[in-house]
Amino acid sequence: MDIIKNILLIIYIIITLALIVLTLMQSKESSGVSSTITGSSTNNFYNQNKGRTKEGRMKRWTISLGVAFAVLAVVLSIFYI
Repeated sequence: MDIIKNILLIIYIIITLALIVLTLMQSKESSGVSSTITGSSTNNFYNQNKGRTKEGRMKRWTISLGVAFAVLAVVLSIFYI
C-alpha cells in the first residue's frame, strides 16, 4: 500500500508543477468592460476556432490537469486518513 501512495504522490507533484507552469504560460484575456463599450464583435473567425490554437490547447490542458489535481487530492486524502 505504501508503494501506491508514493506513486500517487509523485504523480500529484508532477501534475502540480505542470499546472503551475501552464497557468503561468497563458496570456491574459483582456476582454472586459472596454469591449462592451467599444462594441467589439465576438463572432469572428478567430473566436470561433479558438480551441484549435496554441492558447486553446493550453487552456484545455490546464482544465484537464486541474481536474486530475482535484481527483488526486481526494484520492490521496483517502489514503492518508
